[in-house]
Amino acid sequence: MLPQFRRNPPLFLQGLARDHGDLVNYRLGSQDIYLVSNPEWIKDILVTHQTNFTKSRFLQRAKVVFGDGLLTSEGEFHRRQRRLVQPAFHRDRLIGYASAMVECTARAREQWTDGAQLDLSREMMRLTLAVVAKTLFSADVTSEADNIGRALTQVMLLFDMVFMPFSEWIEKLPLPSVRRFEKARDFLDQTIYGIIAERRVSKEDTGDLLSMLLLAQDEDGSAGMNDKQIRDEALTLFLAGHETTANALMWTWYLLSQNPAAAAKFYDEVDRVLQGRLPTFNDLPQLKYTEGVFAESMRLYPPAWAIGRRVKTDYAIGPYTVPAQSILVMSPYVVHRDPRWFPDPDQFQPERWAEAAVAAADRPKFSYFPFGGGTRVCIGERFAWMEGVLLLSVVAQRWRFKLVPGHPVATEALITLRAKHGMKMVAGKRSPVETSPSSSMQAHPIPV
Repeated sequence: MLPQFRRNPPLFLQGLARDHGDLVNYRLGSQDIYLVSNPEWIKDILVTHQTNFTKSRFLQRAKVVFGDGLLTSEGEFHRRQRRLVQPAFHRDRLIGYASAMVECTARAREQWTDGAQLDLSREMMRLTLAVVAKTLFSADVTSEADNIGRALTQVMLLFDMVFMPFSEWIEKLPLPSVRRFEKARDFLDQTIYGIIAERRVSKEDTGDLLSMLLLAQDEDGSAGMNDKQIRDEALTLFLAGHETTANALMWTWYLLSQNPAAAAKFYDEVDRVLQGRLPTFNDLPQLKYTEGVFAESMRLYPPAWAIGRRVKTDYAIGPYTVPAQSILVMSPYVVHRDPRWFPDPDQFQPERWAEAAVAAADRPKFSYFPFGGGTRVCIGERFAWMEGVLLLSVVAQRWRFKLVPGHPVATEALITLRAKHGMKMVAGKRSPVETSPSSSMQAHPIPV
């Protein structure tokens, strides 16, 4: 199965679910894996019986990059770290982050020129990197954005071999790919430790995430985190917090370019609500169609395309028993495209997310789970929703994008769902009073 899996993992999993149902057993090397696609069973695994599981091999192996950050840690240590980090994402903090998000995006959109060919994958990475650095670390990494992006890509490529037999041993060999990874990881470490050191010297409490990590104390008054722990949490949020949103935004611009009717409604809402001014936190409730556009993009191209758990002891799923140490895989990519929950699942339809449509559909909760679920649900979920809507609306005030003719569009499933060939698009300048294209134009098919 390994060659089929490596060719296109999300498509491979989708084929298994389509052909064999909601619970499918397959093997990769010596590992027993079960694909679970029933929303109720997914809820049981992620929420109801979550203590029966640990993280899967994939994220256990990710410790080579993230250390014991929120993404990889387990048990009581994970719960403690989450308590210390959680206040950074409370509502009062989000209000402050919103203005920084808008400021970064307004600055970025002025760098583009009418008719220029842009790789939206790279541009969205640069933008979300600036946002997470500014909001969570009060740092300006604009000058290092490209270097950080290249380092991140090298780190992500490492995970292409995580499922390969003997991958732990391969990492110890003096191979060019391993050396590139180590160099990239060292660069990212230098970046994060540099930010930490500067803050320790200044002793300034800026009210951001980094200040909270440096000043954190546990509930019993014991000391918070040492530099290594702060590095692990900061690097996890620094990388995961911009990589996932950047990919979601890139796929959103692509989908809008292929679906003129939805694009017309999107641009009309941005113009009507904002009237040419920059958005604020208080505008979010009025940008409902924009939120639906972002939600629909993450339905079709969820940044976290698969979630894994390892079974501690034998575990019952419906009429079946899954043996201990097996890996359970739940794929948002697969479940989000299931016609039982989403009619015409391959069509881009932001209208699905209007309140009336959601109520009428009466879908199971875990038919849509781009941020996971349970106590390990993405800690930055509210941050990401706000960021997606604000960044889309600020960019849309000045620009629309059209796919470069002939540019190949395909997925690349690393830790996140990237575009294999980037996303080359032509920037077209617009003004808030510009008339959107006719909504009668036909949507294009969505590639996998």
